[in-house]
Amino acid sequence: MPWNNQGGGNEGGPWGGGSDGGKQWGNGGKQPGQPTPPDLDKLINDAKRRFGGLGGFSKGGGSGRLFLIFLLIAAILWLATGFYRVNAQQQGVVLRFGEWVRTSPPGLHYHLPYPIETVLTPEVTRDNRLEVGFREIAGRSNSKRDIADESQMITGDENIVDIDFVVFWRIADAGEYLFNLADPDDTIKVAAEAVMRETIGQTPIQKALTEGRQTIQIDVKNKLQELLDDYVAGIRVREVQLLAVDPPSDVIDAFNDVQRARQDRDRLKNEAEAFRNDVVPRARGEGARLIAESEAYQAEVVNRAKGDASRFDQVYSSYLKNKDITVERIYIETMESVFTNVEKILIDGDSGNGVVPYLPLKELNRSTSQGN
Repeated sequence: MPWNNQGGGNEGGPWGGGSDGGKQWGNGGKQPGQPTPPDLDKLINDAKRRFGGLGGFSKGGGSGRLFLIFLLIAAILWLATGFYRVNAQQQGVVLRFGEWVRTSPPGLHYHLPYPIETVLTPEVTRDNRLEVGFREIAGRSNSKRDIADESQMITGDENIVDIDFVVFWRIADAGEYLFNLADPDDTIKVAAEAVMRETIGQTPIQKALTEGRQTIQIDVKNKLQELLDDYVAGIRVREVQLLAVDPPSDVIDAFNDVQRARQDRDRLKNEAEAFRNDVVPRARGEGARLIAESEAYQAEVVNRAKGDASRFDQVYSSYLKNKDITVERIYIETMESVFTNVEKILIDGDSGNGVVPYLPLKELNRSTSQGN
């Protein structure tokens, strides 16, 4: 029922009456200097017409149910937008009004629909390459630009070396990587450079240039990982590679001369050691042979002396028992040993003064030996 058809004590309608004989504000009863109140009947009728044109409530209960179904379908579709999938090479970072609330592993997940929650899916299996000490020139193969402020470092023995290296890293936790560091890439570069300077500062230049490179790479990788873990950066360092370890370009010629001199020194040293390894064993073998021969001669002489002494004791014991027989035997044995190497001629004294009977024993012995 419109307000201008209502009765009651207030003859002037809901905004009060006046001395105008019950005229309404909307019927020309406006007082000078006051704003005109809205016409409620017109507003309601306009609203009915709008809803009626959209299938609203003015056409009956069926249209109202259709509108509710439409709203329900829209709500279901809105809620369905919260489903999302994280691929195998990704991690899902869920944000609630821009704040990181959780990290999702690969698979199908759900978050509250936009704009309440959103999701970021950065790749975590891709190797990222960080260059320190140089920059590769795009479009040119094997061309790079040296960054002296990053590459020149002081060694443990106070020499200067120019080091170029790369760091390969992956995202371990996407949420920590995105929200715990303001600039993760720059942080990794600064941390890698600091750790490399610390390690080189404890290493002599000769070791850094030769056999110590592998040890330096492992130490830098481990220390860099510990530092990034302290920052809760969500980063895993896969590898650190030393590409070049050289002296500064201003002194590289002098340094190469020193290196060649050291190589010559090492070569001469190796040759001397090889000669020593050849001569010393042979000398030791000769010495061992002489010692063995002398020991054998010593044993031979001692044993012969002991045998002679024993034989003399036996002869002396026999002499004490029978002196005449022993003397005669000694005489016979002595004559035997004397005449063994003497040329002997036998003459028969009973043959008379004629032809001297002669027995050529020497020729007989020689002919006998030749016949054998």
